[in-house]
Amino acid sequence: MVAQKAISKVEGRIVRLDDVEPSARARELAGDGDPRRLEVVLREAKGVVRTRGSLVIAETRHGFVCASSGVDASNAPEPGTLVLLPVDPDASAARLRARLRELTGREVGVVVSDSFGRPWRQGTTDVALGAAGIEALRDLKGERDPNGYELKSTVIAIADEIAGAAQLVMGKLDRTPVAIVRGLHVRGDGSAQDLVMPAERNLFS
Repeated sequence: MVAQKAISKVEGRIVRLDDVEPSARARELAGDGDPRRLEVVLREAKGVVRTRGSLVIAETRHGFVCASSGVDASNAPEPGTLVLLPVDPDASAARLRARLRELTGREVGVVVSDSFGRPWRQGTTDVALGAAGIEALRDLKGERDPNGYELKSTVIAIADEIAGAAQLVMGKLDRTPVAIVRGLHVRGDGSAQDLVMPAERNLFS
């Protein structure tokens, strides 16, 4: 498991605020905050879902719905810069997996993760933005529980559960961008895009 920030920095997904000219919409949303940051958020968004003051919940080009389009100043390389999400986190995971195979001869799964808030729940947890070499979802529909009840809609977000578990040992402030998770039997060819809710099933926006 590798933190998105590490991937984004390697891939050059950094923006300098001094290079950003804010739009009228960004100035309107920013209030007393920095409109340049809001401009970057808007540029990274495919659509704005909700706003409250300078807080923007947006849908990214990847289909993720998250705060600030995933744009973040924490752990940025230097003051006055922002870190953006990778352009294609699944491709990032696949490239890293291929490089690890080249260097070690091992076949490992890779998850690229970031911290997301969740509707109706306090706090953040890490979720998978990119995945390679694992099953991202485990569909249990049609299986039966110990009492014989047939599961009708149970699908487990394997990649997200790996991301959340790994974040417990990586920490938010420990500058540890990688965790190795052993003992799981989750080999597969899923992607984090499998986890994005299809528009026709979205009941909330």
